[in-house]
Amino acid sequence: MNVFTLFLITFTCGFLQNVVSNANPLSYEAFFNFGDSISDTGNAASILLPMPNPIPYGSSYFKHPSGRMSNGRLIIDFIAEAYGLPFLPAYENKSIDQDIKKGVNFAFAGATVLNVEYYVKNGLPLPDTNNSLSIQLGWFKNIKPLLCKSKEDCNIYFKKSLFIVGEIGGNDIMKHMKNKTVTELREIVPFMVEAITNTTNVLFEEGAVELVVPGNFPMGCSAVMFTLVNSNKKEDYDEFGCLIAYNNLVEYFNGQLKNSIETLRQKHPEVKIIYFDYYNDAKRLYQTPQQYGFDKDAIFKACCGGCGSLVATVCSDPSKRINWDGPHFTEAAYKLIAKGLVEGPFSNPSLKSPLFKIA
Repeated sequence: MNVFTLFLITFTCGFLQNVVSNANPLSYEAFFNFGDSISDTGNAASILLPMPNPIPYGSSYFKHPSGRMSNGRLIIDFIAEAYGLPFLPAYENKSIDQDIKKGVNFAFAGATVLNVEYYVKNGLPLPDTNNSLSIQLGWFKNIKPLLCKSKEDCNIYFKKSLFIVGEIGGNDIMKHMKNKTVTELREIVPFMVEAITNTTNVLFEEGAVELVVPGNFPMGCSAVMFTLVNSNKKEDYDEFGCLIAYNNLVEYFNGQLKNSIETLRQKHPEVKIIYFDYYNDAKRLYQTPQQYGFDKDAIFKACCGGCGSLVATVCSDPSKRINWDGPHFTEAAYKLIAKGLVEGPFSNPSLKSPLFKIA
């Protein structure tokens, strides 16, 4: 090999390396997430009493309590990994060592769509936390000056960001269950949808151009609902063993939410609004559990008994269970749900192409 050839190879490799390093392969440069315990990565845990080590939250992946209400990663974690982003730091637990420019998580375990004032005004049991969706929106506004300095700067930055508003609303339904029948629960749906819509509109005003609004899960299939409802009537359950009335309620909520999203799309043709179909994404796991590697005889059984206490017991193989602790899913279930969102067909329209497959 002569000197000229060696020089040419060295120059070409250096040039290509420089081009690749300067190119940005990420579809999204930052995520901003709002919601409840389904996507809380540490907000509630950081300001409440610390979880004692024996509690098995986080045991399968993190090997210690991670602030997540599961044995491992959540949907938001799998989505972040797929797009080459770090796990989202919790707003209440952020530090100068964390790069909030790549996103922040505002979701708070126990959070409701409706604020505390609504519950007080209507004489309802108060939520477990006052960190409702509107409060989380206020947190976003608080840190916005740390993310971008001018309107032009913010427009450029948020154009490369994805905002996820929810899933949220399950806690509202469970709080109202103590005072209302399933039929009466439909009365609160317009208020919930309005609150989510208002938050979405504010985020558009703040500069968001691509935003996800998820529907809710099939609550009638959740292990915690069987405990709360405790019905022994065969006609209350569908062919798969889920509570019909509560799944119908969620379908009604999701339908109203999709109608609102369609109205938003017409009013804001310049932005992209994505609907995450959590309902059908999760329901398929209950309908054909064996196809996804789950134990068909334990699809409505929680893996973690007494989770949240020092006497918690954990099933022998969490990867064979859909449900983790009653209201929350296992990491195995979250992974499949995330895969259905990122790779299809449960996002409408689709997200941008991910950098990595969810394996």
